[in-house]
Amino acid sequence: MMASVRSTLDRLSSAADRASWLGPLLARLTLAAVFAPTGWGKLHNLEKITAFFTELHIPAPQVNAVVVSSIEFFGGLLLLVGFGTRLVSLPLAFTMVVAIFTAKRAEIDGITTVLGFTEFTYLAMLLWLALVGPGSASLDRLIGWTRRRGTSESALRSKATVVGSR
Repeated sequence: MMASVRSTLDRLSSAADRASWLGPLLARLTLAAVFAPTGWGKLHNLEKITAFFTELHIPAPQVNAVVVSSIEFFGGLLLLVGFGTRLVSLPLAFTMVVAIFTAKRAEIDGITTVLGFTEFTYLAMLLWLALVGPGSASLDRLIGWTRRRGTSESALRSKATVVGSR
């Protein structure tokens, strides 16, 4: 009985490992679908974005309107194809932090409110991508910027064996 349960769990774990590329891909596609179009729209309405940033008391609103719009548009495109994912996730995450503490500030009445913001969900997804990388369905993997998961795991296991054998 116990062997049967163990065998089933091993097969499920193996299937989950084979599908591990799906999570980062879906996160990247979701974020790209949000950021690329909004960045494009902002780039074509810089006067309105500058006025909005001025209302929010964001320093250098004209410069920041161009910077944020460009980060969102080009960052969204890079996330779409999975190129430079870990690097591009960080400025996008920073824009979400700024959005929460400026545009959403009046709505904040506690941590529960912050955790419920869509911007916080994007922030969490972006930080996750910065940590785990783009997954195997990406240009980063294709050109060799990220290692296969098994490579680093087997290296860790061999080091653990060496340490444990002392």
